[in-house]
Amino acid sequence: MSPTVIITENHETIRQELEEEERLDEIDPLRHLRGSSATDDSEFIPTQKPSVINQIINRTFADIEIKLVVDAGPGCGGIAWPAGEVLSNYLCTHGRNLVKGKRCLELGSGTGLVSLVAAKLGSKVSIATDQSPLLDLIRHNVEINDLGHFVQVSELNWGEPLIPMCSSNLDLVLAADCVYFEPAFPLLVQTLKDLNTTNPNAIILFCYKKRRKADKKFFVLLRKHFDWQNVQDAQDRVSYEREGISLFKLIRRSISI
Repeated sequence: MSPTVIITENHETIRQELEEEERLDEIDPLRHLRGSSATDDSEFIPTQKPSVINQIINRTFADIEIKLVVDAGPGCGGIAWPAGEVLSNYLCTHGRNLVKGKRCLELGSGTGLVSLVAAKLGSKVSIATDQSPLLDLIRHNVEINDLGHFVQVSELNWGEPLIPMCSSNLDLVLAADCVYFEPAFPLLVQTLKDLNTTNPNAIILFCYKKRRKADKKFFVLLRKHFDWQNVQDAQDRVSYEREGISLFKLIRRSISI
């Protein structure tokens, strides 16, 4: 069963803003490189508490309980960020049919939370991917939740060729809190394109928390290849949208623009 999707007034506003961004890019393609923000990494990465080192937290989504080690040491991905919890909760409350018996891939897994939830919901396999510094943390979380037979952990660097286990037979691609580091925007879009090309029938759920105006640059790039629709049937939608979080289903455009 696919998520219920409706285009809302807010969605149309975002679309209009992106069209304006594209128009300005055509006039001045280098305009984004002229501001000081282009070289200030402090604006790219979400604020994290350096005191969060190797702590154990518990998260419950409906009837699914997850034990999670969080550790900011390997980077900001080692924290349980809000969009990951929103996507996890959606899978538990409305997305079980999307997950059960399916092959799922998570991009930018961080702690592995969403992949762990998918495994608990009965996925055939959950593939948790991220960059190498975070893989040990994900493996540890897989181990303490006794999900070693159901979750595979693998390095996947956005923009690089897909690893073999990602190249075919996926049913569901999951991504949460992946929009924060501006130089990675085109790399993430490339990986989403590659996954869709090799897995054209896979559903892509993309959960995103708005943090700064520069995030629009990602959606300008994304819109050249994908459209997106708001997932409407989440019980906590009003609450998480109030916090600047959106849950989208990405749909590949038939003709790239």
